[in-house]
Amino acid sequence: MTDTPIKQVTVLGSTGSIGLSTLDVLAQHPQRFAVYALTANRSVDALYQQCMTYQPVYAVMACVDSADQLQQRLAAAGSATQVLGGPSGLEQVASADAVDAVMAAIVGATGLAPTLAAARAGKTVLLANKEALVMAGHLFMAAVAESGATLLPIDSEHNAIFQCLPPAAVGGGVGTTGVSKILLTASGGPFRDWTAAQISAATPEQACAHPNWSMGRKISVDSATLMNKGLELVEACWLFDVSSDFVEVVVHPQSIIHSMVQYVDGSVLAQLGNPDMRTPIAHALGWPERIASGVRELDMIEIGRLDFEPPDVSRFPCLELARDAVRQGGTAMAVLNAANEEAVAAFLDGRVGFMDIPRVIASVLSRADAPEPSSLDVVTQTDEQARELARQTIAGR
Repeated sequence: MTDTPIKQVTVLGSTGSIGLSTLDVLAQHPQRFAVYALTANRSVDALYQQCMTYQPVYAVMACVDSADQLQQRLAAAGSATQVLGGPSGLEQVASADAVDAVMAAIVGATGLAPTLAAARAGKTVLLANKEALVMAGHLFMAAVAESGATLLPIDSEHNAIFQCLPPAAVGGGVGTTGVSKILLTASGGPFRDWTAAQISAATPEQACAHPNWSMGRKISVDSATLMNKGLELVEACWLFDVSSDFVEVVVHPQSIIHSMVQYVDGSVLAQLGNPDMRTPIAHALGWPERIASGVRELDMIEIGRLDFEPPDVSRFPCLELARDAVRQGGTAMAVLNAANEEAVAAFLDGRVGFMDIPRVIASVLSRADAPEPSSLDVVTQTDEQARELARQTIAGR
């Protein structure tokens, strides 16, 4: 390897599953990458241990009180890591001049502002935060175009699509490069074979028991409702500049094919791999080169078979709600996301049933204003209004 400058990486959300996988890949390539900043919400113990291991220049706690606790512990341990707190700290380490790449892995709306700051600063943005595109896709893609930022998708499905597209299609213009369709794969979640009656009686524990992936509780419920695939459909439309009709969802229970791209000549290119997020993370960190991820090689003989089926939108209506939001445009996708987050939280708390989740979302989508996303303030206000409508709907059940 030549004497390539070491890339400085900020990991937004370093204590979550994507953050942990990112640090694992970074640790395998100390000659290529250094950790500039690590961030967490309230997990002081976890971030303290990471700081002691990786010695970042900065550590940021979204919670200011937690930042004070972390600062005291690091100072007592003799660490040189500087601690920042609150939203401004997150934006600072996402846009700092010294930073080359930003892993955007903060879950939820909290990750929107720092991810947008990284894009506006022209960074290489490794996008694992759905909200940046679902809530503010127009603003985010405009920021990428204006700053010349490099946008690399981390979701296994979008990373797979990215790998299967021709180089000329990256950044948009998919329809002019011989591509006829994007095939977005879905595992089907834990309730794929359940009847409608069984699904209606599902518990949070059952919804969080994903057959293939180890994920947080919120995203596990999204996978069970297929809303996760709906949000990924929204992301695909923004990332690859296509309409929702250009994206077909295909249920693939094994989660070995992560997505496919169909061409006008009848060819279909697919990206395959074991279900491990270190593969797309390593692809994005090394791009346009390939670097080791630590993931076990795929054994096609061991797999034996690959199955496919269409999604059943009668049992999983969230997928069509997402399509409706894309077609509606404006900030309807932010409304969709906000209503879903409130409904999922209520389900996990035992305040509503599983099938109340799509009912709440549909009710909010039909009543909420969805103005054009002319600014981040408009997006934030729309998000807050949709959440309040969702809370009112949930309270009335």
